[in-house]
Amino acid sequence: MSKNTKILEERLGYKFKDQKLLIEALTHKSYKQPYDNERLEFLGDAVLDLVVGEYLFTKFRKSDEGKLSKIRASLVNEAGFDKLARVLSLGEHIYLSSAEDNNGGREKSSLLSNAFEAVMGAVYLEAGLARVTEISIGLIEDNYDEISLDSLLRDYKTSLQELTQARLGVTPEYKVLKSSGPDHIKEFEIGVFIDSKEYSIGTGKSKKIAQQAAAEIALELLKKEK
Repeated sequence: MSKNTKILEERLGYKFKDQKLLIEALTHKSYKQPYDNERLEFLGDAVLDLVVGEYLFTKFRKSDEGKLSKIRASLVNEAGFDKLARVLSLGEHIYLSSAEDNNGGREKSSLLSNAFEAVMGAVYLEAGLARVTEISIGLIEDNYDEISLDSLLRDYKTSLQELTQARLGVTPEYKVLKSSGPDHIKEFEIGVFIDSKEYSIGTGKSKKIAQQAAAEIALELLKKEK
């Protein structure tokens, strides 16, 4: 792992005044320090929800609340943040235990997504909302081919099923692996299995959102295997 945070700061376009804050944002709980990135992840999740919500509110002025919520859910999720974390090569910089590292932790979507949220939470604490907006929206606009209602509301489950049936002659299967939290703020973790093999895991505030997140990740993996 590269401990050189300057490379990450260059990719972010932001230099931390407090390097300890950045290190905390990059520290997974498996690393067994007095601190980890879970609190910053919690903060970053809330901040990104607001930042992306405001961006969409301004961009799609004629869209109603229902459509805006769906578009935000397609960006503010594990698959979306995993995508941005990989652009930043965030996995190279995360502090993990040897066991988690050897278990492929640096490539886990959930771990990368959480680290991205934590880093954005750290930027927010140090530089405020405007800076987080500049960085996160910049990354989104640079790494999505199109930001429109049609492209962002794409049905990844349907696309995945079409691809797996054409290529492998099988239909993906979705299984709830875990659910947590009280009923009104429940979080679901769903795995997508293709030909009995687990391809990816997605999380979300509903089973539908978690399934779409898992399907999007699986689609990317299958495209790389082509």
